[in-house]
Amino acid sequence: MSTQTPTQPERCAICGCVLHRNGGYAHPTYEARSHATGHHLVAERFFGRSGNRAGESRDSIFSSCPWNSEHVSKVFCYECHEIMLHNPVLLTEDIDTFSEIVRARGFDEDIKPRDYNRIGGRIRLFHEIIAAGLKALSKTTPQ
Repeated sequence: MSTQTPTQPERCAICGCVLHRNGGYAHPTYEARSHATGHHLVAERFFGRSGNRAGESRDSIFSSCPWNSEHVSKVFCYECHEIMLHNPVLLTEDIDTFSEIVRARGFDEDIKPRDYNRIGGRIRLFHEIIAAGLKALSKTTPQ
């Protein structure tokens, strides 16, 4: 999971801060904010697995990864992983717009179906929106 070499310190995949593994994960301290933590880029639960519930099997949303990134993970600091990635800011207008796109693409539901096709569609759509936004902003960001 780590790309650390003897001459280079391990760094967060997002903010680039120097990471440590000296304990104190999630403690309310300055040092804990830079504690290294791994994160799967595509959630294991999408494939019926959970690291939190070892041995428990769930229904899979995807039989194979739509992005060919199953099991791929990166290392982040506590802040970028636990505070930012796990708590995206979605405003009312963002949800309303996303809901409109969900309905237009046919991924809405009246009653939950037995299969996971529509939630799989919503997950793929959400990634498509994030990727489009990142691409659009990267073109306007000075390099």
